[in-house]
Amino acid sequence: MNIAKKMFRIIETMLMIFCYISKGIEWLYNRLLGNAGTSQIPLSVNYHFTRQCNYSCKFCFHTAKTSHVLPIKEVKRGLKLLSDAGMRKINFSGGEPFLYPKLLGEMVRFCKEELDLESVTIVSNGSKVNESWMLEYGYWLDILAVSCDSFRDETNHKIGRRGENKGITHLQSLKRVRDLCSEHGVRFKLNTVVNRYNFDEDMVEEIQSLKPCRWKVFQCLAIEAENIGPGALRQVEEFLITDEEWTHFLDRHSSVRELVPESNEMMRNSYLILDEYMRFLDNTGGSKVPSKSILDVGVEHALNKAGFDEAMFFNRGGRYKWSKEEGPLDW
Repeated sequence: MNIAKKMFRIIETMLMIFCYISKGIEWLYNRLLGNAGTSQIPLSVNYHFTRQCNYSCKFCFHTAKTSHVLPIKEVKRGLKLLSDAGMRKINFSGGEPFLYPKLLGEMVRFCKEELDLESVTIVSNGSKVNESWMLEYGYWLDILAVSCDSFRDETNHKIGRRGENKGITHLQSLKRVRDLCSEHGVRFKLNTVVNRYNFDEDMVEEIQSLKPCRWKVFQCLAIEAENIGPGALRQVEEFLITDEEWTHFLDRHSSVRELVPESNEMMRNSYLILDEYMRFLDNTGGSKVPSKSILDVGVEHALNKAGFDEAMFFNRGGRYKWSKEEGPLDW
């Protein structure tokens, strides 16, 4: 990178910091005055563009209630609206995003090449990631996260983290994706849901061997009408753990530098979740209440119905070095 580009990056970063500080002062000022409905910046958005999945994880809290997927033209329009509103990071999730490889690739490319977002990431179960996709689209992808809840095949089977994949186990897929990320310059990340069947597992050696850039560890979460209660496609009760069991898991893995823990309290309202219709989902009441679509009412109006806890987003480390161009992560 030449000097001019470096200077541009420095100036751009300083302007962004100034913007965040200004928004923070505005947020604090309005809170002190008791003003409601103030505008927020959708800095980081999680777009669950499909609910379909080839796995059957029994604690899943974003289940296959519809098969709806927006056409690419509408997706791009929505992503442009979010970018214009201040989005700097997009995460594509599901369901399983790699069930739609062409659409996923086009969204990744569009967000980096045309919207110039700082970070484009994907969360996947890893089973459908392949060399040809990485060759075509890996250049524009910053981070690929793979969900892995256990390093024991029998535990993954109990959880339901498996599917029809020509005899390849989830752990084999995980290691294959790690290698593909290394070959194509994409940061590799791990996500783990701590639940009844893995809270006593010691994963230190395996995590350190895989060398993820981040290891996000989530306490198993119940969401009304998704994985608990009437109308839910999953029933999560048998997987829930106590706060004490959650703490024991974290203590056992405290030596893992890349560990980023998120309890139920930290998770519940600190993510901007956009569903398959591009509606923000408000989880403040324990269930996912959708806003109107940003395609119909715009980002600001929909965002006011998202129940987003911006302070908790920053408190849980939601803003980090999320671009592969920023160099090694700092902890």
